Amino acid sequence: QVQLEESGGGSVQAGESLRLSCLASGRTFSRYPMGWFRQAPGKEREFVADISRSGSLTSYADSVKGRFTISRDNAKNTVYLQMNSLTPEDTAVYYCAYGSVAWAYPPGKYDYWGQGTQVTVSS
Repeated sequence: QVQLEESGGGSVQAGESLRLSCLASGRTFSRYPMGWFRQAPGKEREFVADISRSGSLTSYADSVKGRFTISRDNAKNTVYLQMNSLTPEDTAVYYCAYGSVAWAYPPGKYDYWGQGTQVTVSS
């Protein structure tokens, strides 16, 4: 059974930081690229960041460049999203996802998603 479990969300004030974690199982984690997405109330889901299976390649949405960092620890089957200088515009449910194709980067498509973790940033 493929599972992704996000954690680390919470409520913070603008300017503060959070680190999200996503624990993966049910697939050979180190062989797959991963991504982070978010969805704010009343808005469509949007791409946040992705990372190649080795962790050597990453990309970010323009809205988070310079503030967020995606990383992974393949020994722990975990992908992280370090979020600094948070603003109210970052308020959303954050999801991690497996890329569909093991060798593909950028992932392009994703086939398994976690349940999400809420991030709320107040001004």
